[in-house]
Amino acid sequence: MKNKFRKRNRRESSQKGFRVRVFEAVLSIAMEEITDGVNNITINASDSHKKNRIQVSNTKKPLFFYVNLAKRYMQQYNEVELSALGMGMICLVLKLMQGLISHCTAAAIATVVTIAEILKNNGLAVEKKIMTSTVDIKDDSRGRPVQKAKIEIVLGKAENFDDLMAAAAEEREIAGAEEQS
Repeated sequence: MKNKFRKRNRRESSQKGFRVRVFEAVLSIAMEEITDGVNNITINASDSHKKNRIQVSNTKKPLFFYVNLAKRYMQQYNEVELSALGMGMICLVLKLMQGLISHCTAAAIATVVTIAEILKNNGLAVEKKIMTSTVDIKDDSRGRPVQKAKIEIVLGKAENFDDLMAAAAEEREIAGAEEQS
């Protein structure tokens, strides 16, 4: 009886290991595609009044799209400004009570904080400035302005940013050469 359970446990364990390997492979491919997408973006200074600002939305792009874009902006401009709007707390509570929304729409602010933390924890960026405010946005359904929370985080290059980016590029080259051989 014990032997039967051991075989089943080994089989389940190997299935979990396989699932983890498949997940890691899919994640790796997705990350490469995101990185390629960011590298192929043409940055045009006339597109915005602030050429190094990234306006983050929690619904439009994946997290690492913004992380890689921030790295690219820091390479070009030595700093990047991450910006996001969230729903004001009073408006959020009212809409939750009315059943109009079922989840928090302030996720873009959390995404900006997460991007900043990833860059800082990897030694790529240093925090220069954090600004919070509320802005009035016209609500078409009500015909009057609604206050939304806003966050802006300015990050600068860390001292060893260029060395870390060069090492990462070298690792990608080595991995690419190993895959082809």
